[in-house]
Amino acid sequence: MRMADEEYEINLLDYWRVIVKRKWVVISFVGALVFFTGVFSFKATPKYKAKATLMIEEEASKILSIEDEFGYRQRFADLRFFNTQLKLLQSKSLVERVARKMDLLSHPLFIKAAGNNNNDQDEKKKIPHNPYSKVSQALLDSLEVSPVRETKLVEVSFTSPDPVFAADLVNTLTEEFVDFYIEKRYQTTRQASEFLARQIEDLKNRLATKEQELQKYSQEKDLFFLNEQESTALSQFSDLNNAFTQAQIERVRAEANYRELSNLKVDTLPQFLNNKVLEDLRTEYIRLKNEYDEKSKVFKPEYPDMLKLKAKMESMRIQLEEEIGKAVKAAELEYRAALKKEESLKELLDQQKNAVAQMNSNAIIYNSLKIEVENMRKLLNSLEERQKETLVSTRLGELKTSNISIIDRAEPPTSPVSPKKKLNLLLALIIGLFGGVGLCFVLEYLDNTVKGPDDAEKLTGIASLGIVPFLPPGGLRKLSRKGYYYRYHYQSGEGEKGQKKPGEEASEVPDVNEIELINFKYSNVPISEDYRTIRTSILLSSAGGPPRSILVTSSVPQEGKTATVVNLAIAFAQLGQKILVVDADMRKPRLHRIFKLGSSVGLSSCLTGKAKIEECILKTDIDGLSVLPCGPVPPNPTELIDSDKMKELVEKLTASYDLVLFDSPPVLAVVDPVILANLVEATILVVLSGKTTDKALVGATEELKKARAKLIGAVFNGVKMDKQGYYYYSRSYRPYYHSGSEGKEERE
Repeated sequence: MRMADEEYEINLLDYWRVIVKRKWVVISFVGALVFFTGVFSFKATPKYKAKATLMIEEEASKILSIEDEFGYRQRFADLRFFNTQLKLLQSKSLVERVARKMDLLSHPLFIKAAGNNNNDQDEKKKIPHNPYSKVSQALLDSLEVSPVRETKLVEVSFTSPDPVFAADLVNTLTEEFVDFYIEKRYQTTRQASEFLARQIEDLKNRLATKEQELQKYSQEKDLFFLNEQESTALSQFSDLNNAFTQAQIERVRAEANYRELSNLKVDTLPQFLNNKVLEDLRTEYIRLKNEYDEKSKVFKPEYPDMLKLKAKMESMRIQLEEEIGKAVKAAELEYRAALKKEESLKELLDQQKNAVAQMNSNAIIYNSLKIEVENMRKLLNSLEERQKETLVSTRLGELKTSNISIIDRAEPPTSPVSPKKKLNLLLALIIGLFGGVGLCFVLEYLDNTVKGPDDAEKLTGIASLGIVPFLPPGGLRKLSRKGYYYRYHYQSGEGEKGQKKPGEEASEVPDVNEIELINFKYSNVPISEDYRTIRTSILLSSAGGPPRSILVTSSVPQEGKTATVVNLAIAFAQLGQKILVVDADMRKPRLHRIFKLGSSVGLSSCLTGKAKIEECILKTDIDGLSVLPCGPVPPNPTELIDSDKMKELVEKLTASYDLVLFDSPPVLAVVDPVILANLVEATILVVLSGKTTDKALVGATEELKKARAKLIGAVFNGVKMDKQGYYYYSRSYRPYYHSGSEGKEERE
């Protein structure tokens, strides 16, 4: 359990290190997002939302009904009805009615939207332009309709830069919706009224024509007397004409009744019907529905009594639909019979008219015209009476309480709903933090460089001999300001975590800008201690004893292998050993410049036989440390390295010195280090943290393994340290080794 907790803690620390290492990515991301969000929030036009509340019920309440007397309210019987009303509230036709009523084409907010932007192609096709179309779409984009859960209420809101306009539009929209629904609800009655109006108008025109014809005929003819035969014919004609007129009245009534019944639905049956069966069934259906609604307040729909009531309601609804169908069928038969009767009487009337005309055309025609005029007047009076009844029915219907009512009217809002400056900034901060941290991990995932020993060991299995911290361009002083030396002071005279001892002054951090020879010039700084730590790791790398010849190489150039060779040589020389450093990089030699030695003779001179080995080895200012420089750069360095003389030279130098260190070119650049790895007892691979790629490290390791080199470990250069880094663990006890007191007890 303890191991699991430690592993979990290490994983969290790894995540934390990634964030700290890329903290400026997080800070920049958060800062940019907060800045742009703030600019948008403070420059955005404030918008206000006005809201009104509607109540939508399935069926309008009755005037002075028992339900209202006792405060009962009907519940929704069909969810589709409610959803239909929500869609109608957001319909383009309703919004266009509002736009026309408010004359929004001239409103400043919609002048641009109302402009005619038809392109040339539309002009060619002669597409009619509706100026309210774009205005309606703009209104719909800012309109919001949302039902209130578990209620019959609907909230209608509109967002606009003008709070007064927003309130006016919502109020107009709700009023128009109520009017719109009332119009649709009583559309059947209005259609019947319109039909009667058309019939009356047509009859009036015909009557006017007949009256003009009668007047003209009477002016042309004198008065006349009728004999008995003419009186009989005229009487028969009058009877037929009366019968025909009555047939027309019956046909018109039957047709109106048929049209009205055809539009009847179960949910929209009027309160008063001319069908006793329908009235009884409707009354029973409403009673069952009210009983179901009351019991639903107590029982769940799955309760047996509720299921029985539901079944009865469905059965009653089916009977209503069947009875309506029967009534429509009967009305259709009645209408067709009346129409047939009218046509038959018309035919008989025409025949009788011809007979009368034969007897006394002038007198009969005059009287027949007069009779037709009188009959038309009777028919007109009948139709007008029917129209009045229909209009009264319509007015009574409109007086009924609508099932849609306005509960709360919209008022001009006093505060804007957007932009929400504080909320936007807070969200920008939160999103920026998460986004910045996420970006850190994305960059870390895309970063294919080796960061430290853990990465190298996972990739290649190479053990770490030690690490050397990153030395910035400003040297140790800049590194100290970053906190590394503040926490882990190098000088004697300081206690744990840099606390001065009484009576002692802390020395200043030296101005070291180059890491070469730092172990010689500043042997008491932590970086020098790092090289001594690596020295110890090398001494303990082999069970049979430390290696006496070591090749120091790297994957690619500029990874710090030469500085590593020099400082390791100094560290071993400080033990009193006899150390030799060989510059085997015959392409870009540097050791002679570091130690400020001549390069006229060296390794290349020995291998070509131009000088003896004793003449080429040069002593340095460091006790016990000698250098074999490269000498003149040869044209064929690989052939020299792969020669028998090189092998003999390595064996001779190994026998003459306690330790021989070889500085070689990078493994992936040339084949020289692979050849040298077979000649020495051990090989060290230098890795530059954050620069050496995974691919390069794996490739170099594979090349050395193919050469059967004894790879004892890797040295990690340029590791950037801070208080949170894994280097913390190796530095926690550094003050002990620099206490400046020989006999001080070891800290626990």
